[in-house]
Amino acid sequence: MREFLENIVRALVDYPDEVDITEVEGSRTTVFELRVGEGDLGKVIGKAGQTAKAIRTLLGAASARLGKRAVLEILE
Repeated sequence: MREFLENIVRALVDYPDEVDITEVEGSRTTVFELRVGEGDLGKVIGKAGQTAKAIRTLLGAASARLGKRAVLEILE
């Protein structure tokens, strides 16, 4: 899941080497904390939050196939 999320985010930003994803695994839920380079936060969030919503939808669908719940936190 982490690699899946990294590939999506790195394709969106100007500085893909600065993408940092921390994975916190629980028994039922996995939390992904996403940090991107300076100036790339707007690209990940998108206009009116639409890009972030689309990423969360993809992550949710992929995790549901594995029988888990995934949460994406976008941090500054």
